[in-house]
Amino acid sequence: MHDKRTVALSNALPPLADLIACPQCDTLHRVHDLPDDAQAHCQRCGLVIVTSRPKAIALVLSLALTAFVLMIAAISFPFLDLDAQGRHNSISMLQAVMAFDSGVALLLAVAVAGFIVFLPLTRLAAIIYAIGPLVRDRPARRGAQRAFALAELLRPWSMTEIFIVGVSVALIKVAGIASVTFGPAFWAFCALVIVTVLKDQLICRVSIWKALEQLKG
Repeated sequence: MHDKRTVALSNALPPLADLIACPQCDTLHRVHDLPDDAQAHCQRCGLVIVTSRPKAIALVLSLALTAFVLMIAAISFPFLDLDAQGRHNSISMLQAVMAFDSGVALLLAVAVAGFIVFLPLTRLAAIIYAIGPLVRDRPARRGAQRAFALAELLRPWSMTEIFIVGVSVALIKVAGIASVTFGPAFWAFCALVIVTVLKDQLICRVSIWKALEQLKG
């Protein structure tokens, strides 16, 4: 009797492909097709799990491309200009990283370059590679699912916005002893943070995974 009941229960369960777990509380939900501009919330914690925006993938791709260009600009142009007691100095993000080029400080330079520059650039490149063909309903590129999985894996480690907060706090102290002028890279970083937040708010990971599966090359 126990075996029969177990079999009957397992047969009544929906296929695993029709289930989705809430990323916050792990509650399982059945996936349904949503009308346009609708959202599906977790029944336990209320987190938005699925959104239905027909043009969201194209918008996410546009924002990812914009963020990639802004990141290149942010690491290429001067970040700050400092004037103190008649001495002038201009520094870029890469120059600031290369200033820590010896001893234990080298590890700090590698960490800063990784979390602020290389990991965000890698994540943006992975997103662009994965969803680029989806905008035109073309077959997904080879390895697109692995690329998007890498982008999701790197999401907590891309710390551009934390860098801007840290710089802002440091500038409060520096402003008392020197005249500070923000360079183009600073404003590029600020714009990058805004674009990144918008992109992460618009992106529906469930929809992208489904699209990658349906358009698999």
